[in-house]
Amino acid sequence: MAAKEELLNAHHHSSRVYHGGAERLRSGERLAGLEIPRVVGLCLSGIEAASVLDLGTGTGVFAEAFTVAGVAATGIDLNPDFLAMARTLVPQAVFLEATADDLPCDDGAHDLVFIGLALHEVDNPLGVLREARRVARLRVAVLEWPWKESTQGPPLEHRLKPDQIATLAEQAGFIRTETTELTYLSLYILE
Repeated sequence: MAAKEELLNAHHHSSRVYHGGAERLRSGERLAGLEIPRVVGLCLSGIEAASVLDLGTGTGVFAEAFTVAGVAATGIDLNPDFLAMARTLVPQAVFLEATADDLPCDDGAHDLVFIGLALHEVDNPLGVLREARRVARLRVAVLEWPWKESTQGPPLEHRLKPDQIATLAEQAGFIRTETTELTYLSLYILE
């Protein structure tokens, strides 16, 4: 299956929350569609980041990529099965079970907070962005599905419109939102 078709076709369409298996999060086609090196490079561009908090880390795909880039990674997720796999696959990172709107972190504890394909799944995206801003010293990066019908990813009604993300970012206290359209996804840099 082509990367475009496989890119998180693993997402369950009856709910906003991903219900697929952990191994599917690391399928080769899915990983290729995520453009991981490009996303990590854009997230780190122009900043000196020593630490990243990966919200909705899943099996630690992006936590792993950030550690490869020389950034200490901590991953947060609610799914204990995903976290168990992440701990096995990325032993150099720290993984914690917690909610994204009540982070077990001090103010400014991480240089970067990364939210990868998870903001659309939470009940309180504004609360999550406020928490992300609280614990981020330099910036928050949000990787999300574009606002268009697609066979991959969640249904359109579960996606966030770009202007929704910009409004939520402003309400959370960010003064700048920069959007980069990737091949299959959208990356928002919030500062």
